[in-house]
Amino acid sequence: MTTLVEGTHPGGFLVWEAFRDYTRETITVAAGTLEPGTVLGKITASGKYAAHDPAAVDGTDTAVALLWGKADASAGDAPAVALIRGPAIVNRHDLVFAGTPSEGEIAAAHAALLAAGILVR
Repeated sequence: MTTLVEGTHPGGFLVWEAFRDYTRETITVAAGTLEPGTVLGKITASGKYAAHDPAAVDGTDTAVALLWGKADASAGDAPAVALIRGPAIVNRHDLVFAGTPSEGEIAAAHAALLAAGILVR
């Protein structure tokens, strides 16, 4: 029998949200090719978003949002939709982190998302 594997899809990480018109916004992704559920940080100088990087000092060191669908900003800025505020609940197993963050860095990102009303379960 053939085994089918479902890949990531837009919003697949979302368990519940109060009102989609409130919790999601169109953003600008500054760099990279990112998958749905990528944890994002906001670049302080430009207000654009990029993959969360705990070692950075440009604002992306704090997790502030989750990318809704794929975004390809490899050739420059790209528009995308992100879950930027709650109330919302997301599945921690479906979140995508850039690099290989430590358990402590992941816990800090979850806490930062909770501050935005996004509960990671």
